[in-house]
Amino acid sequence: MPREPFRAAAAVLAGVTAAAGAVVRTLRHHRSRPAAPGDSSAPTPSLGSAPHPYARALGLVAVVVFGAWLGLLIVGSVRTPVGPMDTTMTLRPSLTGGTKINVAPLGALELDSHIAPVRLDVDVDRLDPVRSEALVQHPERLSGLQQEVTDDVSTGARDLALRSCTAVVSGATALGLAVYRRPRRALAAGGLALALLAASGVSVYATWNPKSVLEPKFSGLLSSAPSVVGDARSIVTDFDVYQRELARLVTNVTKLYDATSTLPVYRPDPATLRVLHVSDIHLNPASWQIIGSLVRQYDIDVIIDSGDTMDHGSAVENGFLDPISDLGAPYVWVRGNHDSRITQMYLERLKNVHVLDDGRAVDVGGLRVAGMGDPQFTPDRSQPAQGAAAERLAGMRLASALRYQEQAGTPVDIAVTHEPDAARETDGTVPLVLAGHVHHRQNELMRFGTRLKVEGSTGGGGLRALQNKKPEKVRASVLYLDRASRRLQAWDEITLGGLGLTTAEVSRHLPEGNQPGATPSPIRFG
Repeated sequence: MPREPFRAAAAVLAGVTAAAGAVVRTLRHHRSRPAAPGDSSAPTPSLGSAPHPYARALGLVAVVVFGAWLGLLIVGSVRTPVGPMDTTMTLRPSLTGGTKINVAPLGALELDSHIAPVRLDVDVDRLDPVRSEALVQHPERLSGLQQEVTDDVSTGARDLALRSCTAVVSGATALGLAVYRRPRRALAAGGLALALLAASGVSVYATWNPKSVLEPKFSGLLSSAPSVVGDARSIVTDFDVYQRELARLVTNVTKLYDATSTLPVYRPDPATLRVLHVSDIHLNPASWQIIGSLVRQYDIDVIIDSGDTMDHGSAVENGFLDPISDLGAPYVWVRGNHDSRITQMYLERLKNVHVLDDGRAVDVGGLRVAGMGDPQFTPDRSQPAQGAAAERLAGMRLASALRYQEQAGTPVDIAVTHEPDAARETDGTVPLVLAGHVHHRQNELMRFGTRLKVEGSTGGGGLRALQNKKPEKVRASVLYLDRASRRLQAWDEITLGGLGLTTAEVSRHLPEGNQPGATPSPIRFG
């Protein structure tokens, strides 16, 4: 083990011991100082000058906390093999708890696994060449790798718990002996440390969230590998078996290490439809490359654009739209307030594009989608803006069209508008409505059961965002829908760090109310 933690711990221990010893000596000196004649400020024999009980208690708590922290710093970690990988597991003090899995150089996964004053850090140090070669030469061992990983994680966690318990109690006891120089006080410090550790364990047990492994937050290159958490179907049906999912998670990380030039492709589940929701591209040419990459990686069935693809809606800008035909998936589009009728007519002539307006519905990619274009074109200064009233009226027209579709026996699965104000008018007429416009995400389950999902700007606010002090982040979402019921099962929120694309993050979310093994019940509104 490196010597730096020991040196740091020794330095801190020496400083804390010296400071605490000085306080104790001062208190003893003050208590034993004889009273001078006529000195009214001198302590009386009845009261004495012993420290206040609260001060003693706070001092003891401080000694316990410092001692426990030093114990964890020195010996509170274990190195353990997990399948073909060598890992280091560490408990660290934390205000929020949780688990962080560091997979250098690919990035990290953060899990909201528990709420307690300790966090579990798992560092994947390296892929052991001997164990990896054994797997390659004996592929039959892959069938037992998942159970092996589960057993390894369980063994490492038990060793870490015992080691950390010993480290916390020993550290608090040793520091208590160094500060108070009384065995009884030292034992009291050790007992208090044990009690705090037990309380932390109870907090971990009470707040343990087995679903956290299925809703991780990715950073670094791992954000490009959503397959690491399994397919959307397993999210709904299997998230109560935490150990097996954790084993599968670590197994897939092993596959990432084996990749040389590209990360593994996300393999689609045949029972899942994938919809890529984009919005507010605002003439950013980099958006087409981002969208094309997401279509290939997630095997997207349908792209839905909720408007503001353009900036001024002029005919000169129309050539910007030509790459849409080659994105590799059907493109459903509604007009935004920066998209003109000229833009709309141009898109209607493009291959593989479905333009929705006036409540029109289309069957595309296994889904029925209806939409309404924005009633306002704000770059045209010759006419005054009509505001939210016009948006709500457009939303009412869309809701009327959705009810007609329901009565005709062709109910709509997804509705699309540009403005959230218009989208809210469809509540109760469709299971899911998508919008944009506001350049940030919103997710709302409305009063009558319709879920409103508002996407941020997939163009990072467009090229005009370069005028801002900080580039606006690029946002898109992948929606997973059950192929039979066509109901939302889960979604991934993809966030890139602005036009420079210096950071990437993927977070997975589940709709409220999903239960293990539950079958989504059809929700229709008349």
